[in-house]
Amino acid sequence: MACIGGPPLLATLMGMVLALLAFPGATAGPSESIRSSSLPSFKVMEILGQAIDLEKAGHKVCHLEVGQPQSGAPKKVLKQAETQLRSNRLGYTNSQGIEPLRKRIAQHYAERYTKKEGESNVPLQVDPNNVVVTTGSSGAFLITFLAAFDVGDVVCIASAGYPCYRNILNALGCEVVSIPVNENFKVTAAELDATVKRLAGKRKKVRGLILSSPGNPTGAMLTPAELKGLCEYCDAADITFISDEIYHHISYGQPEASALSFSDKAIVINSFSKYYSMTGWRLGWMVAPASFVPALNRLSQNFFLNSPTLSQYAAVDAFDCREELDKHVAKYAVNRAVLLEGLKEVGLHKVSPADGAFYVYVDVSDDLEDAVTFAKDFLDQARVAVTPGVDFEDPTTGLGHKRLRFSYCGATEEIIEAMKRLKAFWRTYPGRKNKQA
Repeated sequence: MACIGGPPLLATLMGMVLALLAFPGATAGPSESIRSSSLPSFKVMEILGQAIDLEKAGHKVCHLEVGQPQSGAPKKVLKQAETQLRSNRLGYTNSQGIEPLRKRIAQHYAERYTKKEGESNVPLQVDPNNVVVTTGSSGAFLITFLAAFDVGDVVCIASAGYPCYRNILNALGCEVVSIPVNENFKVTAAELDATVKRLAGKRKKVRGLILSSPGNPTGAMLTPAELKGLCEYCDAADITFISDEIYHHISYGQPEASALSFSDKAIVINSFSKYYSMTGWRLGWMVAPASFVPALNRLSQNFFLNSPTLSQYAAVDAFDCREELDKHVAKYAVNRAVLLEGLKEVGLHKVSPADGAFYVYVDVSDDLEDAVTFAKDFLDQARVAVTPGVDFEDPTTGLGHKRLRFSYCGATEEIIEAMKRLKAFWRTYPGRKNKQA
């Protein structure tokens, strides 16, 4: 039988065969870079995805895994967004952010924070020109790290902290060093000093420090005095201090302070996601020294062009919604009490201070064989999603398998139901060490 298509087709097929022989992986698409292949996943988002799949299958899942407020954006923000959608072309903006928003952010610091001048506490003054609006706090982390650090620079983080600090810094080629948290789950100037001295013995200079207060996953808060001590230490040691203040205004009786109250060199990062309940609007901001702003702008121009235009215009009104937003915090306080009592009832007593944010971090090393296995089983069998400590801990310590994070920013009814399921699940769970408790 003659070949269909004749010699031209045969030549084409032969050429394809030879190409495959020469490049056996050619049909597989581009190969992944070493940088991206070494980047760990954000485990909590994987757990959220598994929980959503269970819900699609008809199961009722209690979400205590992700730090996403149950509430949506404030009413005034939604109204302003509707107005902008109808009247604004919503084109590109200044990469640094629209001026009305930067001015309102600056005004916010004068309304909510003070700075000591002489013997008096006066409203904290921020120049709107030092405010940079970003695509969420995640965008702020990326451009800050790129602007502040070079490949090989040593940057310190808390041993229990937000995983994306470590992951982004590692992807950028920095050397990430964990500072062990103290018995109160904090990093203060004392812990930083011990690490600086240890690294100095290895001829290594600490270039940067990033910390959050209130902290994720611990909820631990630095006191104003502790924050002041860190700022002063970093300024004296020429360490770039990046203060992640994304959970500010979500606290339970402890006083809050901004690093801007104690240092003109600190970089502060914040977001509309948590207190303002605007997670999907992807909007954050940072306040940086004037000398640092041009570098941030260049990076922002090249990576993002600008933050979401609609979100920027709508967020101007977010700062005038304090009464509505503080009601959310009051609900978190109720949820916190329910969660702490529920943990206590099953014998889990080794918990972090939970002074702020909306997380309780639990040491289960005396109670469970493995926190990762428990989290999987708790979701698969009891339909409650929680996050194991492997997302937050220094991977070299093994502590991630001994700790769990419970988020309580959902509905109070959901927290109550989750504690009922925990109590029932705990009684018969085979992975417990002490089955008599």
